[in-house]
Amino acid sequence: MLEFLPADVREGLERARRRAPARRRKLALHLGDAVFPILRLWDDGFAVEASRLNRLRGFVEIHEGSRPLLSCLIVASDVTDAELICTFKRATPILTRAALDYELPEDLPVTLLPRN
Repeated sequence: MLEFLPADVREGLERARRRAPARRRKLALHLGDAVFPILRLWDDGFAVEASRLNRLRGFVEIHEGSRPLLSCLIVASDVTDAELICTFKRATPILTRAALDYELPEDLPVTLLPRN
Protein backbone atom coordinates (compact mmCIF):
# COMPACT_ATOMS: atom_id res chain seq x y z
CA MET A 1 0.00 0.00 0.00
CA LEU A 2 2.88 2.39 0.69
CA GLU A 3 4.16 2.06 -2.86
CA PHE A 4 1.22 4.20 -4.08
CA LEU A 5 2.25 7.17 -1.91
CA PRO A 6 4.62 9.88 -3.14
CA ALA A 7 8.28 9.37 -2.24
CA ASP A 8 8.46 12.32 0.18
CA VAL A 9 5.40 11.05 2.10
CA ARG A 10 6.93 7.55 2.34
CA GLU A 11 10.20 9.01 3.64
CA GLY A 12 8.34 11.09 6.23
CA LEU A 13 6.41 8.02 7.41
CA GLU A 14 9.64 6.03 7.64
CA ARG A 15 11.33 8.74 9.72
CA ALA A 16 8.31 8.89 12.05
CA ARG A 17 8.32 5.10 12.42
CA ARG A 18 12.00 5.12 13.39
CA ARG A 19 11.54 7.94 15.90
CA ALA A 20 8.34 6.67 17.58
CA PRO A 21 9.82 3.81 19.67
CA ALA A 22 12.57 6.08 20.98
CA ARG A 23 9.95 8.35 22.53
CA ARG A 24 8.24 5.57 24.49
CA ARG A 25 11.35 4.22 26.21
CA LYS A 26 14.61 6.13 26.28
CA LEU A 27 16.78 3.13 25.50
CA ALA A 28 20.38 3.85 24.57
CA LEU A 29 23.41 1.82 23.59
CA HIS A 30 26.53 2.76 25.56
CA LEU A 31 29.76 1.92 23.79
CA GLY A 32 32.60 3.41 25.82
CA ASP A 33 31.87 7.14 26.03
CA ALA A 34 29.62 7.11 22.94
CA VAL A 35 25.83 6.87 23.32
CA PHE A 36 23.49 5.77 20.51
CA PRO A 37 19.67 5.73 20.75
CA ILE A 38 18.07 2.31 20.29
CA LEU A 39 15.17 2.24 17.84
CA ARG A 40 13.82 -1.23 18.72
CA LEU A 41 14.70 -3.95 21.21
CA TRP A 42 13.59 -7.61 21.08
CA ASP A 43 14.57 -10.91 22.75
CA ASP A 44 17.84 -11.52 20.94
CA GLY A 45 18.75 -8.19 19.38
CA PHE A 46 18.15 -4.50 18.81
CA ALA A 47 18.29 -1.86 16.08
CA VAL A 48 20.13 1.47 15.94
CA GLU A 49 20.45 4.02 13.14
CA ALA A 50 22.90 2.82 10.50
CA SER A 51 24.02 6.38 9.78
CA ARG A 52 25.65 6.52 13.24
CA LEU A 53 27.25 3.05 13.22
CA ASN A 54 28.08 0.68 10.38
CA ARG A 55 29.34 -2.47 12.21
CA LEU A 56 29.32 -3.55 15.83
CA ARG A 57 30.67 -6.55 17.77
CA GLY A 58 31.67 -7.19 21.37
CA PHE A 59 30.40 -6.14 24.79
CA VAL A 60 28.04 -3.16 25.10
CA GLU A 61 25.61 -1.86 27.70
CA ILE A 62 21.97 -0.93 27.18
CA HIS A 63 20.60 1.82 29.41
CA GLU A 64 17.12 3.20 30.00
CA GLY A 65 17.80 6.86 30.64
CA SER A 66 20.68 6.82 33.14
CA ARG A 67 19.81 3.39 34.58
CA PRO A 68 21.81 0.44 33.17
CA LEU A 69 19.58 -2.48 32.08
CA LEU A 70 21.61 -5.07 30.17
CA SER A 71 25.17 -6.06 29.41
CA CYS A 72 25.17 -7.67 25.95
CA LEU A 73 27.63 -9.65 23.85
CA ILE A 74 26.97 -8.74 20.21
CA VAL A 75 27.93 -11.51 17.80
CA ALA A 76 26.47 -10.23 14.51
CA SER A 77 25.35 -6.95 12.95
CA ASP A 78 23.90 -6.17 9.54
CA VAL A 79 22.58 -3.00 7.88
CA THR A 80 19.00 -3.24 6.54
CA ASP A 81 16.65 -0.35 5.69
CA ALA A 82 18.87 2.36 7.25
CA GLU A 83 19.04 0.39 10.52
CA LEU A 84 21.93 -1.53 12.01
CA ILE A 85 20.40 -4.79 13.25
CA CYS A 86 22.51 -6.27 16.05
CA THR A 87 22.10 -9.82 17.35
CA PHE A 88 23.43 -10.69 20.77
CA LYS A 89 24.48 -14.05 22.12
CA ARG A 90 23.67 -13.17 25.68
CA ALA A 91 22.08 -10.30 27.55
CA THR A 92 22.75 -10.22 31.28
CA PRO A 93 20.59 -7.96 33.47
CA ILE A 94 22.66 -5.44 35.40
CA LEU A 95 21.67 -5.59 39.05
CA THR A 96 21.56 -2.53 41.29
CA ARG A 97 22.43 -4.61 44.36
CA ALA A 98 25.29 -6.93 45.14
CA ALA A 99 24.98 -10.53 44.00
CA LEU A 100 24.16 -13.02 46.75
CA ASP A 101 26.17 -16.19 47.20
CA TYR A 102 23.33 -17.95 49.02
CA GLU A 103 19.62 -18.55 48.46
CA LEU A 104 17.13 -16.40 50.34
CA PRO A 105 14.30 -18.26 52.10
CA GLU A 106 10.84 -17.75 50.61
CA ASP A 107 9.28 -16.84 53.98
CA LEU A 108 11.81 -14.09 54.71
CA PRO A 109 10.09 -11.15 56.48
CA VAL A 110 9.90 -7.93 54.51
CA THR A 111 10.52 -5.73 57.52
CA LEU A 112 10.97 -6.09 61.25
CA LEU A 113 8.50 -4.52 63.65
CA PRO A 114 9.90 -2.73 66.71
CA ARG A 115 9.14 -4.17 70.15
CA ASN A 116 7.15 -1.99 72.52
